[in-house]
Amino acid sequence: MKYDGKKVVVIGGSSGFGRTAAKLLVGEGARVLVTGRSVESLEATAAELGERAIAVRSNFSSLPDLDALADRVKTEFGTVDALFVNAGVANFTPFYSVTEENFSDLFSINAKGPYFTVQKLAPLLNEGSGVVLTTSAANVLGLPMVSVYAATKAAVRSMTRSLATELLPRKIRVNAVSPGPIATGILDRSLPPEVAESTKAQMAQQNPMSRFGAPDEVAVAMLFLAFDATYTTGAEFPVDGGGTQL
Repeated sequence: MKYDGKKVVVIGGSSGFGRTAAKLLVGEGARVLVTGRSVESLEATAAELGERAIAVRSNFSSLPDLDALADRVKTEFGTVDALFVNAGVANFTPFYSVTEENFSDLFSINAKGPYFTVQKLAPLLNEGSGVVLTTSAANVLGLPMVSVYAATKAAVRSMTRSLATELLPRKIRVNAVSPGPIATGILDRSLPPEVAESTKAQMAQQNPMSRFGAPDEVAVAMLFLAFDATYTTGAEFPVDGGGTQL
């Protein structure tokens, strides 16, 4: 099996393409530790992934939680071969309606969280391992209603380069996957039903491939960056149907 003996941590692995990536890894022999904030989702994920997976409730915007997570990973795995930092939240708010609380909350989760996750878990990464952060097509497109979200993802894009430089002496590669519209259900959870449907229709129409992507299309890109892209670091890999390229 392709990932037999590999030990992987998936932050935000209880839903969406993080969960899909964890499933692909387990299916190819890896041991996986997934994190999330919802006990219900974590229990469902653990049941689906089976005995090769460990599900841990953790809020990665909380540094005490990250310290506890690092201790748990060290206890369970000792060292790690890949780290996927996938958790995050979206918020659809017009520019004039954004509050200081909105701004602070999004940056705490989407920017502070990834940064300190890598900092806390980096000592456990093996030489030659891969870190994959998740950005978004929104960080280069200037889309309405997501100005703060887009700024947090631009911050993650920047830290991908910086962390890649700082971890290079240990031969650790740091890259980012940049999804466009992916069918993860996030719009349905974030918007009223009628608004979600019209938004999805508009996004699909505007995409060069005229469709949403599937979670597995992002997951395979994440696995490629973590394990196969051995001469690539500091890069952002778009998985967006050509939305940022065409």
